[in-house]
Amino acid sequence: MKTKKINKVVLAYSGGLDTSVILTWLKDIYDCEVVTFTADIGQGEEIESARAKAQKMGVKEIFIEDLTEEFVRDYVFPMFRANTIYEGEYLLGTSIARPLIAKRLVEIANETGADAISHGATGKGNDQVRFELGAYALKPDVHVIAPWREWDLSSRDKLLSYAKQKGIPIEAKRKGASPYSMDANLLHISYEGGELEDPWCEPEELMWKWTVSPEKAPNTAESIEIEFKQGDPIRLNGKILSPAKLLASLNELGGKNGIGRDDIVENRYVGMKSRGCYETPGGTILLKAHRAVESLTLDREVTHLKDELMPRYAKLIYNGYWWSPERTALQALIDATQKTVNGTVRLKLFKGSVYVTGRKSETDSLFDESIATFEDDLGAYNQKDADGFIKLNALRLKILARKK
Repeated sequence: MKTKKINKVVLAYSGGLDTSVILTWLKDIYDCEVVTFTADIGQGEEIESARAKAQKMGVKEIFIEDLTEEFVRDYVFPMFRANTIYEGEYLLGTSIARPLIAKRLVEIANETGADAISHGATGKGNDQVRFELGAYALKPDVHVIAPWREWDLSSRDKLLSYAKQKGIPIEAKRKGASPYSMDANLLHISYEGGELEDPWCEPEELMWKWTVSPEKAPNTAESIEIEFKQGDPIRLNGKILSPAKLLASLNELGGKNGIGRDDIVENRYVGMKSRGCYETPGGTILLKAHRAVESLTLDREVTHLKDELMPRYAKLIYNGYWWSPERTALQALIDATQKTVNGTVRLKLFKGSVYVTGRKSETDSLFDESIATFEDDLGAYNQKDADGFIKLNALRLKILARKK
């Protein structure tokens, strides 16, 4: 099981059953000191309780950090500059959080002199790949311990039995607690497992935490305005907000209007198909708004190039290659296109849908009403020019048709 002597390991620690068992297991199997790291990335849960649990289990070095602003500013917003969607539907809420956690695991390992990091991702999922690819990209010689690939504690019952045997303090599962495996951050909340393992089974209404059902959303549409500067949202309804506060506000607006639910069967990088349900209210609004301001300010071929590259960019994030040279290169190109993406978008939120009702840019609009008008353009556009344009583009089609 062990491959080398480990003196100190940094564990990504939530304080729940899995990572509490892992904490003790690492001490037992590797006879090492454990440093815990708990990140607040907007999951909406009290994370300070992890400190008390870690202290009770004898941990001396405990890191609990609020990373919400960094998460949105340096990871979510750069991803949305590309209008990123995986397989046409998934807004990558879980995927985009992993490179930040991997970065902090490595940084804390360097700060504390640890020679290993550890995580609680299972051997069936994508997160193990994302954490570890990120860690190796940032610290090539780091040793990674993935307990789910080493131990035989393959079920919740076995974890509970181990916890009881070792005297690990575990809170009893609350009556009425969610039966699903859930992951949340400021961009989304995901649900897997339980009844969702049958892709034909409709999710129960009680599962959803952030959004009302579209049927129960208000009967009156809500109008909002988002202002963008160089591709990033900076104002909501005229008010300047920090990245995290702006996304949180959009989550609230989207949630009460039934926006952002999705039910997906996705292709995991490890090879299997997986059914998951997601709530991404703020992200759904943001994607619609960003595309609207781009429609006004981006050149046609730049827009099309971005759309062609986006699936590749999305796959890199989904598969865990945020820190790869190809993602960095794509990001540089994407960011270069965003210098002129400045303007304001007006949207209407109504019963699960987002509608664009207006867009404007005082400095960078490429929309020329004198050319686009159906009225007299006063010579701004010579319609006779279209004759030669069409004939030149039809030439190869004519030749092919004659051959047939």
